[in-house]
Amino acid sequence: MKKIAIIPARMGSRRFPGKPMQKILGKPMIGHVYDQVNKAISLDLVVVATCDQEIYDYIESIGGIAVMTSNLHDRASDRCAEALITIEEERRTVYDIVIMVQGDEPMLHPDMINEVIEPVLMNENVQVVNLLGKITSLSEFNDPNCIKVVCDLNSDALYFSREPIPNQGTSDNVNMAKQVCVILFRRNFLIEYTNMSPTPLEVNESIDMMRILENGLKVKMNPTKYQSQAVDTPEDLRKVEQLMQAATKQEG
Repeated sequence: MKKIAIIPARMGSRRFPGKPMQKILGKPMIGHVYDQVNKAISLDLVVVATCDQEIYDYIESIGGIAVMTSNLHDRASDRCAEALITIEEERRTVYDIVIMVQGDEPMLHPDMINEVIEPVLMNENVQVVNLLGKITSLSEFNDPNCIKVVCDLNSDALYFSREPIPNQGTSDNVNMAKQVCVILFRRNFLIEYTNMSPTPLEVNESIDMMRILENGLKVKMNPTKYQSQAVDTPEDLRKVEQLMQAATKQEG
C-alpha cells in the first residue's frame, strides 16, 4: 500500500493566529512537524497542505513539498482531501493510505506513524484510525482545546468532545483519554468523507471525527505509547519549547 502523510496548516487559527510559523528553538513549528513526520520510514511521501503563501514558501525553502489549497475549508480533513487529489494528479499516483498529522504537533514521535497504521494492517474493514493518548491532569481534562474521547469495548470511538468526558465521579476504572491528532484514512473513505454534509455535532464540537460518527460509521482508536503536547495557545508554545529544551539537554 502506498502511504502519504499530509500536514494541514493555516495562519488563520482562531485560537492562535499565525501559529504554524511561530518559532520553537529558532525554527517555525511547522518545520518541526514536517521534520518529525519525514523520519517515519513507512511513508512514501510527506506533504504540507496550506492556503497561505507564507507557509508554502517556507516548506519549499527547506526542500519540502507543499500544496496550495482553498481558504474556504473549515475542517482539516477536507483540506487534506483537496491536497491528496492535487498531488495524485501531479504525480499520476494513487495513495492507498492517507495520514493526517496536524501542524500543531511538534513533539510527534516518528513511530506514531506506525502506531496509526497498525489497525488497518490487521483489519481490512477499518477505514479510519485515531491515536489515543492519556490525559494526566485535571487541567488538561477541563481544557476545551484538548479533545476528549470515550470508546466502546472494541476500542471504537463513541463520542469526541471539548467538554470533560466521561464523568469522573463514580469510578476509578475509567481513564481520561484524548484524541492525538495523527489520523489515518483509507483513501476512498477520505473522499467519501468530503462528500458528506457537515453534521450538527461536528459543527458544535468543531471536531472532524463527529461527521463520521453521526453518519453511523466507526473510528478506531489505537493507544499511543508516546506523550504528545499539541500547541493551541501561546502558553502551550512556551511549554513545548521548555520540554524540547530539556530533551535536547538530556540527549547531549
